[in-house]
Formats: sequence, C-alpha cells, structure tokens
Amino acid sequence: MTPPMISLRELRMAYGSGAGRVTALDGVSFDLAAGTFTAVMGPSGSGKSTLLHCAAGLDRPTSGDVIIDGVRLAELDETGLTLLRRRRIGCVFQAFNLISSLTAAQNVALPVQLDGRRLTSEEATAALGAVGLADRAGHRPVELSGGQQQRVAIARAMVTRPAVIFADEPTGALDTQTSRHVLELLRELATAQGQTIVMVTHDPVAAACADSVLLLTDGQLTDRLDGASAEVIAAHMARAEAAC
Repeated sequence: MTPPMISLRELRMAYGSGAGRVTALDGVSFDLAAGTFTAVMGPSGSGKSTLLHCAAGLDRPTSGDVIIDGVRLAELDETGLTLLRRRRIGCVFQAFNLISSLTAAQNVALPVQLDGRRLTSEEATAALGAVGLADRAGHRPVELSGGQQQRVAIARAMVTRPAVIFADEPTGALDTQTSRHVLELLRELATAQGQTIVMVTHDPVAAACADSVLLLTDGQLTDRLDGASAEVIAAHMARAEAAC
C-alpha cells in the first residue's frame, strides 16, 4: 500500500496562555495521497491558514505530527525544515511575495539559488512558459498584472519540482478569468505532474476544482467532501457558518 504524501496526526495549535489562550487547531488528522488536489475551507477563524502553515513547516504546532513525503517535521531542526521547504515543498500566497527589484525570471530562479544551485535563464523562461508568461521573463512585478504576478509565484513554487504545493487563497485577489486559469494550472500540476496540491480557499467554485474538500470548523475537521459540486460545497459552508 502506497504511503500518503501528507499525514497529519492529532495536530493542535494554540496561542497565548491562561484565560487568553486561543486554540486554532484542535486535533486535526487526515491523509492525502500523492497527485491529489485538496481544498481546505471553513468559516473565518476556523484554522485554515494555521493548518496550511503548520503542514508546510512554516509554523511549529503545539502538538501532533506532520509527515511530508515520509519525513516527520517534528524531527527536523530549523535548518532541516528550511532544506525540506526548498526542495520538497512549494508555497503560493495571495500576496504573491515577489521581490520587487527582481525580474520575473529572477524571482523564479530565487529558490534554486538559495539552495546553492544555478538555474539558467533558459530554464527560468521555460518555467514561466509553463504558466503562459515566457514573454514576461524580463518584467519586474510592478510591470505585471495581479494575475501575472500570481502565475510568476506559481512558477517559482513549481520550479524545484516539489512533491507538495501549498496555496493559501491563491485566487483571492484575482478576477474570474484569471482565477480560472490559475485553478486550471494547479489542477494540471496534480493530474499531469503528480504533485500534491493543498489549497485554502473561501470560494466554492474554486474548491469544486479539487478532488476533495476538507471542512474545518473551530479548529476541527468536521467534514470531507469528495468530487462535490460548487452548489453542494456552498451548502455545507452555509451550514458551517450558521453554526458558528
């Protein structure tokens, strides 16, 4: 039996202490297979982004285990986590997080350079070509639209061919047409490239592009929908929000 690409076991994350202690995640457990596309949804404050940050090794949980591609994150020191993120994990955020002084190609090459390797200009342009931006390789972020910047961010995340890509509201700041293009690209990475995609979203239409939807409520995994339509997802979300 093939082991899961991502495993979370009784994941808990709390902030503060005493009367001010806030529990963001409360015993979340699930497995995700390689080459799958999963959406994470829930009401505001349900723990979606916290879950993504802990799973990606950006934050250390209070307790529980995160296992990525057979590696238990709790066993890694900060250097080990950094190396794992550079080589096996890609991250895409709503804010793009591009370096304003660098061109699109230079932004794409940055993760490889930080890992002590070299990405040729041809390889960087090819990565941009995969997201439809080969002709924008020499442009800086200020010269690109929001949708183009997000596609540069995706090219940067995929250039090291990571096993897993975590995306936090990647279409939240985009128009409908550009959002569709970004979702198709993420879908393609899972289907054709075998990469495991985990996407936090508030949009049922975006979530319907995924293979499954994990629904969080008050830091707990309360539902899992497989192959659901946007209408079904929206109905589940409405019930979750009404219960808050």
